[in-house]
Amino acid sequence: MLSYRHAFHAGNFADVLKHSVLSLILDYMTRKEKGFCYIDSHSGAGMYQLADAYAQKTGEYKDGIAKIINDENAPEALEPYLSLINSLNLSSNASEPSTDTSDELEVYPGSPGIAKAFVRRQDSSHLFELHPTDFQHLEDFCQRWRKVFVKQSDGYKGVLGLLPPPSRRGVVLIDPPYELKEDYQKAVKTIIKAYTKFSTGTYILWYPVVKRELVEQMERDFTDSDVKNLLKVEFCMAADTDEYGMTGTGLFIVNPPWQLTAQLEEILPYMKAKLGTDATSYTLKQLIAE
Repeated sequence: MLSYRHAFHAGNFADVLKHSVLSLILDYMTRKEKGFCYIDSHSGAGMYQLADAYAQKTGEYKDGIAKIINDENAPEALEPYLSLINSLNLSSNASEPSTDTSDELEVYPGSPGIAKAFVRRQDSSHLFELHPTDFQHLEDFCQRWRKVFVKQSDGYKGVLGLLPPPSRRGVVLIDPPYELKEDYQKAVKTIIKAYTKFSTGTYILWYPVVKRELVEQMERDFTDSDVKNLLKVEFCMAADTDEYGMTGTGLFIVNPPWQLTAQLEEILPYMKAKLGTDATSYTLKQLIAE
């Protein structure tokens, strides 16, 4: 369908959860000298301008990243993520941060922007995006990025074609727009297939909470598979409803870093306190044991 544009939603509460977790995982991967491969199935534009018409139309970032970016009492687990967002906003040119300071949020990174800040010379990145406009933005964003490969093609197939990576170390993010209901099962099946090829990789699957039965089916598909060591985290701004719209967001994480659960135990109550309401809830559970 290719109508979804993440620019409307950049920096919202779902991005805070997804990108703080991605930052922690990538930070963990860089603690070993050996290189790793980062694969992003639905990359988007790479970087988003918060002053443009898309972001300003919804203003979702104002109820997300803007509420916590300058909070001195943010938990330590959010430090890699918040430091990254702050560094990008030191200058209006996100690809070349300067030493100038600014209290205004001007830019917000998509998942490629997060990854670019962590990957090293020995690491490689593979980014997939189908939307023609976002793909052009992504190509422009990646011009000075070494060892990055950008393709305008099906990210589901792209992920499977790259596994296992030569280094046998990898992080795979699957983050579809869920324009089609089939994406829920397709995303899970892609990870299950990927796991058969590369069982030691770390996989992150983002999902929106729109209809609870779709999330429950994803859980069943995972538990019926051979996938091991699966963590589920969910943050819901409101109770489940049959009405249209996203009430929450979640992640399935295969082979999470050992300390991630403890870090999320800091992040989730903080997010509820700073971003949530009385109706906000969160869950964190080991869905499948190691």
